[in-house]
Amino acid sequence: MKLFNYFFVLTSFVAFASCATTAKFPISSVVPAAEITAKKKTDDNKNNTLEITARNLASPDRLVPAGTNYSIWVVSKGQGTKNVGQLLVTNGDKASFKTTTAFDFDEVFITVENQSDLSYPTGVEISRTKF
Repeated sequence: MKLFNYFFVLTSFVAFASCATTAKFPISSVVPAAEITAKKKTDDNKNNTLEITARNLASPDRLVPAGTNYSIWVVSKGQGTKNVGQLLVTNGDKASFKTTTAFDFDEVFITVENQSDLSYPTGVEISRTKF
């Protein structure tokens, strides 16, 4: 019975771990104190959820060159680079972002921008990670 319970717990853990992929952004030369992670998960409808959590991220107006927002970009398979939203920094301690997209992607990056509705990145890239 103990062997069965052990096997069940191990199988459950592997199943839950395979549902989401987590990636850590490398240390940025623009905001070196920031610790940024991203989590990608595919739901039953084949939509992809992206969650980003950042700690110790400076407000974009304090950077050189300064900006008004942090834009989140994904590099999708077959769709190119897409702007999926903004990472809002209310205090330097923690910022978070969550969105769902219909297209698959394998790379995420963050830029500092002066506009929020851009079709392509124009500002300084903060950091980039791959899944």
